[in-house]
Amino acid sequence: MLYALDLRESQTPEQAFELFFDDEDPDIEQYARELTSGAWGRRQEIDDLIREHVTGWRPERMVAVDRAALRMCLFECILGKLAPVPVAISEAVELAKVFGTDDSGKFVNGALGRIVRNFPGSDPAEGGDSHGYESHAEDPDS
Repeated sequence: MLYALDLRESQTPEQAFELFFDDEDPDIEQYARELTSGAWGRRQEIDDLIREHVTGWRPERMVAVDRAALRMCLFECILGKLAPVPVAISEAVELAKVFGTDDSGKFVNGALGRIVRNFPGSDPAEGGDSHGYESHAEDPDS
């Protein structure tokens, strides 16, 4: 939904929800609404984090899928504290690999690794079980 909102500037989050949800599990729909509304509502703050920590990449120049994955993850684990950092990063990297370019997974992993390492109070192991995920974040500038 973040991808759709990003590409359709006149669309509201509520209009996007109407297009995507039909007879979904109420808990899944509620979590998706919270995640999407939070990430979309705080996108300027999230984009500022990206600009501050990811040298040479402005959000507006990124592949739209990568930008959506970064925004979702940063809201989910850092700003909204809805999920453990390693879990959110793993999900964002997987989304980028499936829907982005050949380099999207590597880029998203590296960008998130850099932001998380430099964000005050964000312990990468915080929040519970990481399901064995360990970030081997690479520098997105290399």
